[in-house]
Amino acid sequence: VPQIEVTFDIDANGIVNVSAKDLGTGAEQKITITASTNLSKEDIDKAVKEAEQYAAEDKARKDEVDTRNTADQVIYQTEKTLNDLGDKLTDSDKAPVQAAVEKLKETIKGTDVQAIKTATDDVQKALQAIGEKIYQAAGAAQQGAPDAGAAGQNNDGVVDADYEVVDDNQ
Repeated sequence: VPQIEVTFDIDANGIVNVSAKDLGTGAEQKITITASTNLSKEDIDKAVKEAEQYAAEDKARKDEVDTRNTADQVIYQTEKTLNDLGDKLTDSDKAPVQAAVEKLKETIKGTDVQAIKTATDDVQKALQAIGEKIYQAAGAAQQGAPDAGAAGQNNDGVVDADYEVVDDNQ
């Protein structure tokens, strides 16, 4: 009974390479199958020209989508940060950020990409102002506390020692 090993290899372009090898005799046959295109040279050139023609529109649409995605990420991150810092902030601290977030939510419903970018920047600036307040408050609290490490002995397990290398072979 003949044993034949058949392999199929499909590449990224849709080209199929088929090989068959008779394991008994070692004889091998190969064939390549390619899809026939029904496009003429003119059709291909027309498609390329259309792609070039709409490249600017595609770029503008990509910019709009990227801007909207960034705005959505900023909204999510800002709301998460406000929830995480809820007890450390007063309502008067949160109010400008919440107002900026609401403005951004309304702005992304429209189609003005520049307005979305501006509103996103406003939210980031408002959030940055809160971050500065939090860090200033944390810095003031640390300055008020005594430095426990300086008052005590440095006991982190580090020992200074002198040593001498002894070579048993000499």
